[in-house]
Parts: sequence; C-alpha cells; structure tokens
Amino acid sequence: MSDAHLFLGIALILLSTKTFSLLLKRLHLPQVVGALAAGILLGPAAFNMLQPTETIATLAELGVIFLLFSAGMETDFRQLRQSLKSSLLISALGVVAALAGGFAVAFAFGKPSFESFFIGVIIASMSTSITVEALQELGKLKTRTGTAIMGASLFDDIFVIVILAVVIGMGAETGGEFSLVSVAVLLLRVAVFFVFAILAGLAVNKIFNYMYTKIGAKNRFSLFAIAYCFIMAFAAEQFGLADITGAYIAGIAFCNTRCTEMLETKTHTLSYMLFTPIFLANIGLQTSFDGLTGTIIMFTIALAVVAVLTKIIGCGLAAKLCKFTNRESMQVGFGMVARGEVSFVVMNKGIAAGMIGAALFPSVIVVVLVSVVIAPVLLGWVYRG
Repeated sequence: MSDAHLFLGIALILLSTKTFSLLLKRLHLPQVVGALAAGILLGPAAFNMLQPTETIATLAELGVIFLLFSAGMETDFRQLRQSLKSSLLISALGVVAALAGGFAVAFAFGKPSFESFFIGVIIASMSTSITVEALQELGKLKTRTGTAIMGASLFDDIFVIVILAVVIGMGAETGGEFSLVSVAVLLLRVAVFFVFAILAGLAVNKIFNYMYTKIGAKNRFSLFAIAYCFIMAFAAEQFGLADITGAYIAGIAFCNTRCTEMLETKTHTLSYMLFTPIFLANIGLQTSFDGLTGTIIMFTIALAVVAVLTKIIGCGLAAKLCKFTNRESMQVGFGMVARGEVSFVVMNKGIAAGMIGAALFPSVIVVVLVSVVIAPVLLGWVYRG
C-alpha cells in the first residue's frame, strides 16, 4: 500500500468507525460494535474498499497496547478492597465456567484441544464498560451487588490476561501441545516476570508521586508513562509472555498515583483519536464470511448460548456462596454476561500466534453482539423486578 493510499485508508477508518459508533450509541448499543461494523463494511467481507495490510496491523497492535495500558490505569484498588473476597470468587468461578463451556463447545465441534481451550479463553472475559453504563443508568453502581460486579470485572481482566500469557507462551514452546515440563517452565517465567513487574511498578509509582510533589502536573509525565508502557511490553515478550501483559501491568503501576487522572486523560485521548479505532476496524477488515457453513452457524449459536449461561451460572453460584440473596445472586450473574474489547484482544493474539483460525472472527463478533444486547436487558429486569 502506498503512502497516499495508507493515508486515505486511515481517514476512511477514522471517519467510518466514529460515524457507526455514534449511530449505535443512539440505539443504546456499545460504540465498539459500531467500530467493528465499520471495519467489516470497509473490508473484503462487504464493499472491499480496504485490505488488511502489515502497516494497519502494526497500528492496530499499538491500539491493543494502549487499550490494555488504559485498562490498567483504570483499576480501582479501593473498590477491590471493599469486596475483595466475593469479587475474587465471583470472577474465578465465572472465568472457569466460561472457559470450560467454550472448550466443551469447540471440542464437540471437532476443534483440536489446544484451539478449543483458546476459544474458552476468548469468551472468559467480560466487558466492564457495558456493565458500568447499564448499572449507572439503573442507579445501582454503588450498591452491594454493583460493587461486587465491578470488582469481579477487574479480576476478570487480570485472570484472562494471565491465562492468555500462559497459553501463548505454551503454544510457542510446544507448538500447541500440552506438556507438564513446558507448563512448569512457563509458570516459572510468569512468576519471575510478575516479581520484576511488581518491583518496577512500585519504584515507578514512587518516582512519579515524588516528581508530582516537586514540580506539579507536567505533560512530560505522559511521555514517560507511555515509554514505560512500551518497556514493560518489551520485557513481557522477553519472558515469553504477550506484550499486552506488560502493558496492562504498566498501567496498574500508575493507577493510584497523584497524576493518574492526567495520565488517563492524555493516554485515552491518544488512543481514542487514532489507535483504538484502527484496532477495532482491523478486526472487521480481517473478517470473512466465505465458507460460512451450517456447521459454523450452529457452532456460533452454541458458543453464544454457552457464553451467556456460563457467566450467569458460575458468577451467580459464587455470589450465593458469598451469602448474597437469590435476587442479588441473579443480579451478579446477569451483570457479568457482557463481553467486549478483551475478547477481541485475545482473539487477535491467538490468530497472530497461529493458534486459532481467522474464520473464528464472525463467531466471536456474534457472541459479543448477543452478550452486549442481552446484558442490559437482563440487568434492567432483575433490578426493577
């Protein structure tokens, strides 16, 4: 692609993703769905105005990095402390149930065991943004169940990112075959990396607080923070983990600094204006409906149903074990249904690593669409009675 065509392609992506996002917002649907729809319409699956290229893929990779870096900075440790035990159990059972359900569906449709496990990882996460919007509209964000849901959603991101790191590392080591030795080696790498990341994060946190106290808020802080994000992404890859693992942990290092709000604003603006729309559109560009068979349609329907039910059952059961009432347990279960950006991040990483096929794009898009449409409806019903 020439420079002129690249510039035109980026312009088309930015204009179309924003236009469709605004249209979806008016329909009370997540804007992320509009950005995906724009990519599908621009790409080979529809009007074929743009082709996925290496340059666009690189910009999309930066979008993933910024997305996870921002998610790390938005982690609320006060919220986690308030409902630590219940949120942890709700998240853990929800992730395990969804992962097992996704694996079972994929395996039943003839997928290899490693690819089936990866499909389970894709549907194990949830969308915090969709749930926050629904709870705010209902005025239930700061209730007991609202706090538990938000805490569990934060743990969901952490669990899925760690599982993704382990799975990608194991796939690189063994070519997609399970091996106890390779798993042990990889878990050791993960442990060493997390020790390094925690120590580095504590140091960076203290340095930024000190600098803020001495010279106040400066634009250079954002530059230093983004540089640290890329350093941690590089470090994660050196330990055999996914780069987004480093980016997410780098964001956590800044989540409770005195300059967090400024850093979030600057990073979010950079991501929102360029990289994240390209990342979401690139998923649409790579989507193809060629070879869509009855078997694939049945697989997609089964995966969507399992994705919704496993979160409701797993998270609702965990809430019940934490002494929530039956009604509150239903609220928690319904609140954990929505999927979003993390599912696309995991899918993108799996395809880039050669662990799943690009033909899975339409199935995952349908799962996300179903979950984001049904989650607010279920929450409204259970809270309003």
